[in-house]
Order: sequence, then structure tokens, then C-alpha cells
Amino acid sequence: MKSKAKTKSASKRKALATRRKAAPAPLSLSSRSAKSDVIPQPGGLEIPRNVETAALNVDGGPVHLSNLNKIYFPELGLTKRDLLQYYLDVSPWLLLHLQNRAMVMKRYPNGINGEFFFMKRAPSPRPDSIPTCSIEHGSGNVIDFPVIQHLSSLLWVVNLGCIDLNPWYARCDDVDRPDYLHFDLDPVVGASFKGVLETALIVREALDSIKIKNYAKTTGSRGIHVYVAIKRGPTQKQVWSFAKAFAKELEARHPKIITAEYRVAKRPRGRVLVDYNQNAWNRTLASVYSVRPKPAATVSTPVTWEEVERGLRIEDFTVKNVPARLGKIGDLWKPLLEEKNRVDLKTFL
Repeated sequence: MKSKAKTKSASKRKALATRRKAAPAPLSLSSRSAKSDVIPQPGGLEIPRNVETAALNVDGGPVHLSNLNKIYFPELGLTKRDLLQYYLDVSPWLLLHLQNRAMVMKRYPNGINGEFFFMKRAPSPRPDSIPTCSIEHGSGNVIDFPVIQHLSSLLWVVNLGCIDLNPWYARCDDVDRPDYLHFDLDPVVGASFKGVLETALIVREALDSIKIKNYAKTTGSRGIHVYVAIKRGPTQKQVWSFAKAFAKELEARHPKIITAEYRVAKRPRGRVLVDYNQNAWNRTLASVYSVRPKPAATVSTPVTWEEVERGLRIEDFTVKNVPARLGKIGDLWKPLLEEKNRVDLKTFL
């Protein structure tokens, strides 16, 4: 009965996605996705300084910004306006990684030292230009998530107090079939970031050995994310099962540095967690180019494997230097957006 219930729920979610795609409403994601391969450049647009509010006319529609002078990062003196400006500056590279995906909101209305709360349902009232993605959960509850589809919706979400961005791994037209597999490498108590880098290289070597192309980024917090772009087909549970088996195998081969133990109390000290469980349905990770709610305003940043080999620090990538890095070297994760680079995971299941 349990498996039938899951199948029925998945079918309902797919049916909802189908209705969204067919609907002629102005917020239809399918009507915008055809243009998602080109993101208009902001053209040096700057949010006004020393004002509390501002109204901008940007791609996607007008957006009203508020509380711009509120301090969000006290140690750096960075304001909400500075956070919004960062996202505006990186939007030509960021938006392609967010489009057509439900967004879980983690809101910090008073900056990183204030209380935060999670929010899934897009708040109302909201501008007509904000797309939504309707997803049915196991309880039967249907939640309309916001979707960052253009610059207007990006700034609108950040203006709500979202410091980092947490998109789904699957696109809205089929929320049960992700197009990413990933491993969240997180140091257990007693482990160093050097150990995280060593673990990342172990993960890369293991994936390379089975011809699975992989990419790394800093989490902006304590670890490294290793991502694999996959062809849609396997369900989220199948992707999770592959990730679990892979992580468990790495744990068996490298027990002195790696753990795949999900129970916190059971994790051995000084190891690096290869977290496969983040591949579960309804889980999210901070997106590429997301600012993290840390004192140094660090950013989850794509890095080359050569940079990992040489050694790097989380603090090397912040809101102050990531826009310039992007302008110099471009989007290192652009290949993940290209269909030709996607791995057919079905051959490993």
C-alpha cells in the first residue's frame, strides 16, 4: 500500500506539472523557458545609495526594493542594498542556474545576526510577474513555490530577506526527476578544511574512474559541493540510491578520512562526511553564486580542480571579489547547463 501511495502522489505531482505547462496563464514557466538560454545584461545598473526604498524597471517587470540601508553583515558594514547589488551584478551568470526550479526561501529579515525562518509558499500579495511552481507533497498539500525566472523575480526574492538561494534539483515540469546528482562534503568535528579538499579529490578520482564528469564549488560555509549533471530519467529516489551506494563505497575504501554515516551521533571524529542524503526529494543546497549568511559574506563559488589541488579557503570568495572573478574567467559551471555534458545515470542503476 505504501508504494502505491507513493506512486499515486508522484503521478499527481506530474499531473500538476503538466497542467502548469499547458496553462495559458501569464506566469506559465513554459512560456519563458524558450528564452532562458540568453540572459539580458544589467548594463551596469546600480541600485541607488542612501535611500530606504527604490523602484527599478528590469527584465521581467518592475520591482520595489525596501529597507536598503539595513545592515545585513555587521562586521563588514554591508547593507541589504549591497546584497541586492551583488545579485544584480552576477545575475547574467546566476539566472541560468535557477530558472524553471522551485525556490525554498530562507529569510533573514534583519541580517545574518537576526532570526531566520524557512518559507516555501510564495507570499501574497506578490507582483504578477513572479512565476510559481505548484508541487504536491506527501501530505497532499500543494505548495506554490516562487521561481526565479528573470532579474525581477531574483531581486524580489532577495528583497524578502533571502541571503542564499536554495533551488530544487529537479525542474518544475517534472519535480520527481532531477537533472543533478551531488555530494555535500562537510567536515565532522575534529576534521580540517584540508581534509575536505583531500576528500573532494578522492570523490573526483572515483567519479572520473567510471567516466562521470564532475564539477566542484565551495559551499561558502564549511565544505565543498561536487556536482554531476545528469540526463533526466531516473527518479529522485534512484539518484539518492546511487549516491548512497557511491558514498558508502568511498567510506569503505577510505575509512580514515571519509564517513558516510548520516546519524550525527554515530559519525567518527576527524572524518569528512560525504553527504548523499541531500539527494533526497524536497532537499536543497545553496545554489552556485549564493551568498552565505556568514560574517565574511562568503559566496558558494565554482572552482577548478587545479584550484582544489593547490589549496584554497572558503574566505577566498566573497561578495567583494566574485563579480570580478566572473567578469575575468566567466562561469566555470556553464558546462553543467549543456545537454551534451549530461551523464546517463541509468547505465549505473
